[in-house]
Amino acid sequence: MTDSAGTTAGTTDPLDRFFAPVASWFREVFVEPTVVQSQAWDAVSRGEHALVVAPTGSGKTLAAFLWALSRLTSAGLMQDGAGETARKGTRVLYISPLKALGVDVERNLRVPLAGIARTAAATGTDIAPVTVGVRSGDTPQSERAKLLRTPPDVLITTPESLYLMLTSKAAGTLVDVDTVIVDEVHAVAGTKRGAHLALSLERLDALVADHGGSVQRIGLSATVNPVDTVASFLGGDRPVTVVNPPAHKLWDVKVRSVVPDFREPPEVEPLVIDGEDSEDAPLGDSPVDDALIGPSLIGEGVGGITDAGSGRRVASGVDRESALPQQKSVWPHVQRAIYEQVMANRSTLVFVNARRTAERLTGALNELWAEEHDPESLAAPTRRDPAQLMAQSGTVAAAPQVIARAHHGSVSKDERADIEQALKEGSLRCVVATSSLELGIDMGLVDHVVQVGAPPSVSSAVQRAGRAGHAVGAVSRPPVVPRPRRAPPAPPGNG
Repeated sequence: MTDSAGTTAGTTDPLDRFFAPVASWFREVFVEPTVVQSQAWDAVSRGEHALVVAPTGSGKTLAAFLWALSRLTSAGLMQDGAGETARKGTRVLYISPLKALGVDVERNLRVPLAGIARTAAATGTDIAPVTVGVRSGDTPQSERAKLLRTPPDVLITTPESLYLMLTSKAAGTLVDVDTVIVDEVHAVAGTKRGAHLALSLERLDALVADHGGSVQRIGLSATVNPVDTVASFLGGDRPVTVVNPPAHKLWDVKVRSVVPDFREPPEVEPLVIDGEDSEDAPLGDSPVDDALIGPSLIGEGVGGITDAGSGRRVASGVDRESALPQQKSVWPHVQRAIYEQVMANRSTLVFVNARRTAERLTGALNELWAEEHDPESLAAPTRRDPAQLMAQSGTVAAAPQVIARAHHGSVSKDERADIEQALKEGSLRCVVATSSLELGIDMGLVDHVVQVGAPPSVSSAVQRAGRAGHAVGAVSRPPVVPRPRRAPPAPPGNG
């Protein structure tokens, strides 16, 4: 029986059911749980399968993990009705739709584990050590062999890696799994990837059942709809408790056009560098976008469009000496508007819909910074391309002219981690990302989020906007910068 607060009858504090060092650490850091955490713990502690739905920043991931951490740290020390026994293999499986999200969770799990250990040491309480591992497409073979020899208590993986494990001798490390956490379940439900994951979960259940165990499933999402359908996807033929407390996320979304008329954008005032005119590059991510630049501009330069014949920069994406019809570009205005917002905030996430756009916008932002603070670097004949600097993780963060870096699926694992950490530490002002940062990755306290163009879906828009105001009760204020409309198809020729 539960009351309206979601706690077990007779229990005044939902944390009272946890192992003492775990409860003490949580109270010290967070004081009290959120509503969704209290209700999630009520369902999970009873062994029920659960779908936890709540806005970003409400503590869903910690709600899913904390009960498992309580069981793991108290293994052999405290009986909680489940009869804790000696651990042999992985006990908790966390499945992430993104490799980057898995690495982020692994990093953030070490904080509560270290805090629980300190709390236990201060009170003289013995706790069992908890190990954490990550297996994904980025994991080297040597590390995979290590995970096979010594399975971690908590394994963070992806749907694809789970399938490969179940199909290999690594399946033997999963026979003791008792908890599966599927994060950002909305990203896979209703897709081919989700159908593949559902099959893997059933295979995992059968594997564990053959060894006398059972698996509890916990799904997490901020944007899932309809809830009952996704709950059915998560549980299969098993009943699932939906934890979906009323939540009032505050939004302040504004669409801000950077020009009064997209059909006739004004020219950008040229910047004078060593006596020569220079302009920013029109930015596109498809052949249609490039068509807006003008047919005579066939040589690209980052931060400017270069006429292939003369090598000069072309103002506002228009070659004034060309006799061909020209159309001015709105992208220089987009670049400058985003640059101004980046400079007005400590940390900014800019979301775009294509990797090429992310790279080119990153280069443009860095050139605008250089034009304002180090114009001599732009005139240097051996100046390096800001877009190519993204791959040099050791030197980019220290380079004063680099205020933005690109983050997407083609960026290496180590580079992504370096970019995320730089933004958290405040040594980087801006990250231009695709969908690689929209799902739950902890980017610290992001001041500002900008969406360039229409997001690919409503759920994507909610996830991206929620990166700013990523806390309970915070207001998310993501300006949306509209993109130019697509160019109309050329009329058929007379010949």
